[in-house]
Amino acid sequence: MGTFHHDKGDLHGITVVVDLKDDRLYVGRCDTVTPQGVILLDGALHDAGAPGKDGTPVSKQDFLTKAAKFGIWKTFDHVLVPAEEVSSVRPLGELAG
Repeated sequence: MGTFHHDKGDLHGITVVVDLKDDRLYVGRCDTVTPQGVILLDGALHDAGAPGKDGTPVSKQDFLTKAAKFGIWKTFDHVLVPAEEVSSVRPLGELAG
């Protein structure tokens, strides 16, 4: 049947969106949600204020729409997103379809 990590939480192994309290968000595979923050693997950080390929900023919603449809371009292997910066954590799959 597969490996289960009951001590890792319900989101373990699921690709999630970690929305921050500013113009940034992370998309990555959730390892663990702890009191210190969210541990993500194989993900990307999006800054809505940063220019896209054409020089204009890409909104959070546009980034998430594309990520839900095509996936992300991995920019990190492992990160701890500090709990005090996190606004919400939800599965990316909620946006698909």
